[in-house]
Order: sequence, then C-alpha cells, then structure tokens
Amino acid sequence: MDILANIALGLETALTPVNLMYCFFGVFVGTLIGVLPGLGALAAISMLFPLTFHLEPTTALIMLAGIYYGTAYGGSTASILLNIPGTTSSAVTCLDGYPMAQQGRAGAALAMTAVGSFYGGIFGILVLSIFTPVVSAWALSFGSAEYFALMLLGLVAASAISDASVVKGLAMVCLGVLLATVGMDPQSGTARFTFGSLSVLDGLSISALAMGLFGVSEIISSIRRTESRRLDPKAINMRSLMPTRDDFRRSWMPMLRGSTIGSIFGTLPGTGPTVAAFVSYGLEKRVAAEPERFGKGAIEGVVAPESANNAADQTAFIPTLSLGIPGSATMALMIGALMVHGIHPGPKLVSDHPDLFWGLIMSFWVGNLLLVILNLPLIGLWVRLLSVPYHLLYPAILMFVCIGAYSVHYSAFDVMVVMGFGILGYAMRIFGMPAAPLLLGFVLGPLIEQHFRRAMVLARGDFWSMIERPITGVVLVITALLLVWSIWAGVRAQRRQKARMALAESED
Repeated sequence: MDILANIALGLETALTPVNLMYCFFGVFVGTLIGVLPGLGALAAISMLFPLTFHLEPTTALIMLAGIYYGTAYGGSTASILLNIPGTTSSAVTCLDGYPMAQQGRAGAALAMTAVGSFYGGIFGILVLSIFTPVVSAWALSFGSAEYFALMLLGLVAASAISDASVVKGLAMVCLGVLLATVGMDPQSGTARFTFGSLSVLDGLSISALAMGLFGVSEIISSIRRTESRRLDPKAINMRSLMPTRDDFRRSWMPMLRGSTIGSIFGTLPGTGPTVAAFVSYGLEKRVAAEPERFGKGAIEGVVAPESANNAADQTAFIPTLSLGIPGSATMALMIGALMVHGIHPGPKLVSDHPDLFWGLIMSFWVGNLLLVILNLPLIGLWVRLLSVPYHLLYPAILMFVCIGAYSVHYSAFDVMVVMGFGILGYAMRIFGMPAAPLLLGFVLGPLIEQHFRRAMVLARGDFWSMIERPITGVVLVITALLLVWSIWAGVRAQRRQKARMALAESED
C-alpha cells in the first residue's frame, strides 16, 4: 500500500501544470542539444543552471533531469545521419547506425533507436524506484566517518576511471576542492582565500564555474572543429520510419541485455552511460550468431547501446539521491541545484521530501513518453537544424550564457567568473586535463571537509579510531587499492606506449 501511495503522490506532483511544462521544456532542450554535434548534457545543464535559482526545487530537478536523459535520445540522431556523435555516449551508435543510413534505412534506425531508448529508460526507472529507498534505509545508519569515506571513494573512482591519466584526474579533484574553500569557513566564519574581495565572500558560484568550464569552453572548442553537412529532409518521412518485423525480432534481447548492463554501470562512479554503451555493444558482438554483421548496419548494434545509455542515465540517480554522492559531473550539478535550495541529498531525502523524490521518479515516466512522442515526428526538424552553420548558432548560445550568469545575483562579477573559467576550461582541454573531476571536487569538497571535521571531533582527534569503524575502514581500504591499481595501470600503459614508439623508430 505504501508504494501505491508514493506513486499517487509522485503523479500528483509530476502532473501539475508547472512541472509538466518544465519537464517538456527539459526533454525538448535536451533533445535539441543532443542533436547538435559538439554540445552535450553537461554543457546544456551548465548553461541553464541559473534558471533553477528561480524555480521550486522539484521543478528545477525535473527540468535538469529532462535535459540529462533527453540528450541521450537526441545524440543518436547526429550519429546515424552524419556519423558525428551528438554526445559521447552515442559515439558507438555511429558504428552501425551510419551504415544503416547509407543503405537507405536511416528512418528505421532512428525509429528503433527511439524504441530502444524508451525501453532502456523505463527499465532504469524501475530499478531506480526499487533500489533507491532500500539504499536510503540502509544508509541511515551511516555517520560522518562513513560519509567521508564514501565521498572520498567517489572522488578517487571518478578521477581514476576518467579518460585522462590518474595523476591529471587527481590533480583536478584537488583543484576543485581548493576552489571550494574560497569564502567563509563553514564552522568559524573566517574568510578564506578571498584576498579582501567581498564578491567571493560567499564562495565561487557553482553555476558560473559549470557554465565556464563546460559551456563556454565547449563552444570555443566546437567553433574550430564542427562543420555543417547538407542533408535532404525529404529523404526521411513517416513511411521510412517503419522498422521491419525482422528488426523487432532481432532487437528484444539486445534491448534487455543493454538495459541490464546500463542499470549496473549507471550506479558506479566514473563509468556512466558512455562505458555502458560500449560494454553493451561489445557483449552483443560477442554473443551474436553472425558477428560479421556488426559495423555493416546491424540493428542490434544500434538498439543495445542506446538502451544501455538511457538505462544508465536513470540509475545514475540512485547514489546521487540515496547517498548524496554523485558519480559524474552532471550528477554533481543535480546535487548543486538541490543545495542551492537548502536540500541535502542523502538517506533522509526520501523520507523528508517524498514529494520531491517520487515526483521526480514519476516525471521520468512522463519525460520518456514525451521523448518518444517528440522524436519521431520532429526528426525532419532535427535534420534541418543540423544543416544550420555553427557560426550562426554559437553567438546566440554565448549571449544566453551571459544573461544566465548575470541573472543569478545580478552581478557583472559572475559574468567575468564565467569567462575566466571558460578560458581555464579551454586551456585544460589543450593540455588534456579533465574538467569533470574538478567539478566533482568543487561540489563534494565542502561536504568532505564538514564530515571529516565532525568525525574527527567525535573521535577526539584520533584518526585511527575512525578507521577502526568497520564500514569506514573497508571503504578506505578499497579507495587505497583502487588508487594503487589505477596508478600501476597508468604506468604500465605508459611503458607499453614507449615500447611501441621505440619499436616503430627501430623499424624506420
């Protein structure tokens, strides 16, 4: 009976006119951003983050979540039509989606992508609904020591499994934690690293940092590399969107396997939809009766990764909402949106704010249904949009970024901070420094500091007594092992690369 009451409460919250409107706005913008090559969910959420300051927390989270999983739907469109992934998680869709388009089956590929995405999204929502309350109830027994250890594990895992080297990832985490110390000390109220400026007394704005690092730097990078290609909108119509019976027959099991893999990888820090999509594709190729079809237009190679990345998008909310620990930079922004309104994600979120939690869950059902309804009829519009030259789009995007930054505190200083972090983000891209660990460190840094100081007070300054707590000790040992393994793997990979370079030089 409790689950029925929670579902009723969630539907009552999600189906209010305001929440429905912002859910539609979120999934539409997410699809639009996903279609455009060079931009992704993180850039879109960063640019629209200031809007959440003026919304109710539930409405804000519904909109941001809609953008997040909406980009997964839209990202496959550019992958199939142009062989350019709209998002990183859609990159693997290019392998079989684009060959299908070259064979005149782009409509069927897009239609099955929408079906697979919907299936994966619904699968992930069911897993999220079942396991988040369970994890929250279990985590109620945690103290500050356990939270400190779990957050430290999340930071190390996210930086160790990132695309860049472990050292660079950890360096960016430390920089993010350092930037988070700017402002007033949360316990003593003493000003730290403000250099006498009143503008940073309350700390650096998370919206300014996110918009600069991910929005502005993404635009600067995209200006150089994104090219528009000509497409014929008339080539894709409603008749071409009809998949064959064989397409459906081949797709059911890959969708189920992809959704299962995505649900698992979505909950793990540092992995998420991109890793889930590639693992799902690799599994389908391994279990296929005709693996030679892959890379030449196999429908399984399209629906499996799309189901996986959409399932991962949903289950990524499990550690974020139940433990308050984001597994990715996008989830860190979700936590930031809640903290702006004074709501701290964690074990008590489900019990203290049931309308927010269950309203968000039910909005996922509504949003995924809206995405299916939107994507199929609007494919012609997305095709036309892809032919617009990028040099006409980015000035408008930059204008909205500046307006959004200014509207938070009506301060020109925030606009300058956005531009400063935009330059920093672009410089980090040039030198191969990952930006996501920096944002994770910035969001989790204050929480780690507070829990560590509180745990040390309770332990009377004895760090070893804190480690002797069973959960804390086990998690810290896992963190240390992960750190050692990732550094060793990085050194081994570097040695192999040097050996290959030496072999190539000797052959020359």
